Amino acid sequence: MAIHDDTVRPQALYVYAHPEAVSLNRQLFDAALAELERTHTVEVSDLYAMGFEPLLGPGDVAAQRNADGTFLDRWLAAQHDGTLPDDVRAEQRKLVDADLIVLQFPLWWYGVPAVLKGWIDRVFGAGFGTDGVDEATGLPTRYGAGLLAGKRALVVVTVGEDERTMGARGLSGDLDSVLFGLRHGTLFYSGIDPYETHAVFDADGLDADGVAREVTRLTERIAGLGSEEPVRYRTLASGEYRTGRALRADIAPGRTDLGIHRTDVG
Repeated sequence: MAIHDDTVRPQALYVYAHPEAVSLNRQLFDAALAELERTHTVEVSDLYAMGFEPLLGPGDVAAQRNADGTFLDRWLAAQHDGTLPDDVRAEQRKLVDADLIVLQFPLWWYGVPAVLKGWIDRVFGAGFGTDGVDEATGLPTRYGAGLLAGKRALVVVTVGEDERTMGARGLSGDLDSVLFGLRHGTLFYSGIDPYETHAVFDADGLDADGVAREVTRLTERIAGLGSEEPVRYRTLASGEYRTGRALRADIAPGRTDLGIHRTDVG
């Protein structure tokens, strides 16, 4: 009698954004992917290799008037009427299927590469999984709610500067603040809980031993994600945000840094 293993492997989506076939990022990606495939069924979106179209063009987002004179956002409407481009729908399906999302990229000019920003613009789009309303609260299904709620994400980023320069008092600003728009404004906005960022600092100055060390550090991080808790941001439905969606004055009083949006801040 055949023995069937009914264990369902978790799914992962690995989004990779680096143009060079021979690079530090490629070595990190190859090693991390191999490690992830030991425990997950993985789909890969290698954006440069795919030739992913990053431009959300005027024809995609232009509004048009309805018969009653109101405006219709064509990109928002396309989320529901089946007219999204095939490449966008395919990436959205990968996101829906994934339990874990890994985003890997080099930090360029304090942001993500253009192809990854375009992937975000087109794939997350207007209202993808976030345009609903919670009937109990009347609040939009955003910031901890929505179609992608409960998924987790790991951001893997290579940085040319050292850890002090992008630290809490560094000239370039701390990395958590630089990536707040991605981790909180894209991922958590869409319901996805991000882990602490995996950063490779001084990426341009690593020798062979340094590269080997960083490859090992990333594979060990990937292997241990199952026992790691993600960052817990305050949800929109928590009651901690009031008029204008500003944090209540009694929470982290006197502070204005971005860390106040985490629940581990008093």
